[in-house]
Amino acid sequence: MPTTLTEFNAAVERLWPTAFAEAWDAPGLLSGAPDDEVSRVLLAVDAVSATVDQAVGTGADVLLVHHPLLLRGVTSVAETTYKGALLAKLIRSRCALIASHTNADIVDDGTSSVLAGRLGLLDQQPIEAGVRPGTGIGRVGRLAEPTTLGRLALELGEILPATGTGVRVSGEFEQPVSTVALCGGAGDSLLAHPLVRGADVYITSDLRHHPASESREQSLLGGGSGGVAGPALVDVSHWASEWLWLETAAAQLAEALPEVEFVVSDLRTDPWDFVITQ
Repeated sequence: MPTTLTEFNAAVERLWPTAFAEAWDAPGLLSGAPDDEVSRVLLAVDAVSATVDQAVGTGADVLLVHHPLLLRGVTSVAETTYKGALLAKLIRSRCALIASHTNADIVDDGTSSVLAGRLGLLDQQPIEAGVRPGTGIGRVGRLAEPTTLGRLALELGEILPATGTGVRVSGEFEQPVSTVALCGGAGDSLLAHPLVRGADVYITSDLRHHPASESREQSLLGGGSGGVAGPALVDVSHWASEWLWLETAAAQLAEALPEVEFVVSDLRTDPWDFVITQ
């Protein structure tokens, strides 16, 4: 029996229940007919023109993304707007759109946990615990072997897919690192969290000038004249930090629905194309 969109969405819901998403979030089924058959699914971080074209062009029945297309208020889906044009193309092509966002961030094999696993972090725990045991925002753990901040940044550069902005670091290259806190996606809201403050380094994305500067200044003050008491900061691409999760998600869905083909998009949807250093 073919898998219907309703059945596919139920499998997504079992893995990443929308009930546990953040209150401000908007994951779940955005478009699609319940009885449509699902035989091929494309996974991507973003629903943008490139990934929608890829989904439609490769005959996908579902585009499963991490970031909800209609996360912020929308008053029109006219095709003169890019969101309206994307939805119209998907609907005309009978390609459903589903998002798993913060409900996929918090699970023990979600975006932050996957990145922590690639770094080999031991004794992982959420930075902010969720309602269910083992779930929560971000991850903190210790490296199997201590390293330096510079070597850790170089390792991140090899683990993450290449982007125009690369890896930005605030701290000394030879600064010792044993404990790592991280949050896939934008994580500056956690800069003041005790588990982040107690780590040697905090890895996240979209760090803004003032929060990053204030965090580092507080670290310098806490360290007194002898050094730094607080984490070094590593800022990576938002898209790259979450793209790693797609392979895990595809494998979990394939196990639940072996009759469906799952493909991870290799298109870079990071908005930055290049950087000029001075």
